[in-house]
Amino acid sequence: MNNLPGMDRPALQSLPQIGDRLTFLYLEHCQINREDSAILVRDDRGTTRIPAAAITVLLLGPGTSVTHRVIELIGDAGVGIVWVGEHGVRFYASGRPLTHSSNLIIKQAQLVSNQRTHLAVVRKMYQLRFPDEDVSTLTTQQLRGREGSRVRKVYRAAAKAWNVPWNGRQFDPENFSSGDPVNQALSAGHACLYGLAHAVIAALGCSPALGFIHVGHERSFVYDIADLYKAEITIPVAFEMTAKNPEDLPGAVRRRVRDEMASKHLLERMVRDIRFLLSDNETPDNGDTDVIYLWDTQQGIIKNGKNYAPEGEVTE
Repeated sequence: MNNLPGMDRPALQSLPQIGDRLTFLYLEHCQINREDSAILVRDDRGTTRIPAAAITVLLLGPGTSVTHRVIELIGDAGVGIVWVGEHGVRFYASGRPLTHSSNLIIKQAQLVSNQRTHLAVVRKMYQLRFPDEDVSTLTTQQLRGREGSRVRKVYRAAAKAWNVPWNGRQFDPENFSSGDPVNQALSAGHACLYGLAHAVIAALGCSPALGFIHVGHERSFVYDIADLYKAEITIPVAFEMTAKNPEDLPGAVRRRVRDEMASKHLLERMVRDIRFLLSDNETPDNGDTDVIYLWDTQQGIIKNGKNYAPEGEVTE
């Protein structure tokens, strides 16, 4: 078993940082395998090799099949995977974190578990959406009301700019084709944004489930992060592509969203924004330190790999 072909698992330090990668890659009707450290994609048009460590998330559409070997590579490279079906999107897997440190997820758990700090993070999230306003004293009800008004204006402005009829966000997550074209375009665009946000969260070692505005769902934090960018990226793109009426609307939306993510450096921004939201200037992020500690009720953390039996005590 040790003589299987392929490269050894890469050290995390040798992998590109999450902010240096491409946003996402959509594949459909193809076979996906592994060749050394590359993702090997075969379809009717030929074969393509993609460096695994160069992308953040794979969106796998209908007709895709993957091997165990390529999933091993994808997991080691910290690449997220989203299977995209005809009736919506499901996030089934993610790569391992691109860090050995648990600092961010510990900080995330601390912040979400205290009402005062929880509210502070919610305000920081809304501050990112309203950079020119002071939201430091607003309640959650006031913040939600202001955000609702903002999103309503964004929808109306996009509908007017592209002359697309708009009757509100109406969609059935179990039946993608039941929505009108603009709602289908919104769902396709948001799916790309959710996939990217989930992959970045996983790569940083955070929990997708520990959200601040959204709670109670396994992807609450994913929705929190994705919502920061919908008004800027996916909503305008959805109305633009609906107005242009391409033959393959979901595919056209995915490609346009991908271009917008790249031009606006969304990966770097997501990493920076998540670190901003989970920081309080009290617990610095020590980066990818490969260190394991033991927890102690009096000292906090103590050294690992040491025998703490009292001197002179004989143990079996």
